[in-house]
Amino acid sequence: MRIAVGSDHAGLPLKDVLAKHLAELGHEVSDLGTHDLEPVDYPDYGAAVGRAVAAGAVELGVCCCGTGIGIAIAANKVPGVRAAVCHDVSSARLAREHNDANVVCFGARLLGPVVALDAVDAFLATGFAGGRHVARVEKLRALEAGR
Repeated sequence: MRIAVGSDHAGLPLKDVLAKHLAELGHEVSDLGTHDLEPVDYPDYGAAVGRAVAAGAVELGVCCCGTGIGIAIAANKVPGVRAAVCHDVSSARLAREHNDANVVCFGARLLGPVVALDAVDAFLATGFAGGRHVARVEKLRALEAGR
């Protein structure tokens, strides 16, 4: 699977752990930055991952910042992106299963690498459940289209 990863300076160490893990699992990882600890703005990296997902350059995205919240907001500004802040395996699984999330976001200041690794594995292993959730995801798409 092709996966884009991105982070600001606060999320960099966690992003690097996740990117290495994803590559070791055999995924094609596009690291969209940042690549050092110099302060940068999370919207730039959330948008970059979101654009890669929306354009079809990758199937899924993984973002990290201090809380996961800001970078998720940025990614969600890109039409076609459903980014979810996840804190554990259950939230990551349900984000995919119920919301058809295509970007998972983690707060590097809120959870450690072991929890994030387990959560990203759950995110990747889970598909959209469809069924009763289809109409809800369609409503999200309609909101995005201004309807």
